[in-house]
Amino acid sequence: MRLSNLADYAVVLMSAAARQCGSVPLHAAMLAEQTGIPGPTAQKLVSQLARAGLLVASRGSGGGVRLARPAAAISVADIIEAVEGPIALTSCVAEGRHDCSLEGSCKVQPHWGVVNGAVRGALQEISLASLSGAPKHPSPPPIPALAGDEIRI
Repeated sequence: MRLSNLADYAVVLMSAAARQCGSVPLHAAMLAEQTGIPGPTAQKLVSQLARAGLLVASRGSGGGVRLARPAAAISVADIIEAVEGPIALTSCVAEGRHDCSLEGSCKVQPHWGVVNGAVRGALQEISLASLSGAPKHPSPPPIPALAGDEIRI
């Protein structure tokens, strides 16, 4: 499975918005400049993310966009679904889809819902806050002293 460029850019754009934390009004052009996402694409994404309720827009002087809720309450799944629609590895589990030549005899089709749910659940557990902060590197484990070793300072 691979995300579309648009979904990838949406996660990058939302991460940039989360790092601003309301410190300055954000505009699509500013987010495009900060992220390297082309301006028209950033504008399209800002519109889609606002329609999905992840960004809130305000007009007038000092207007712009901001996160609709705290970054910790927005998941990667929320962002991807705002751009791509429901997360599904195959289209055969979508309601009303009957375009698979194996539909009548496929033994796996009834199980794709479980797989899709597991993928969505994993993405739901990753918050925008965790993506927008500094990466956390685990500190190395302490070196245990060997029996009989003296530690002198």
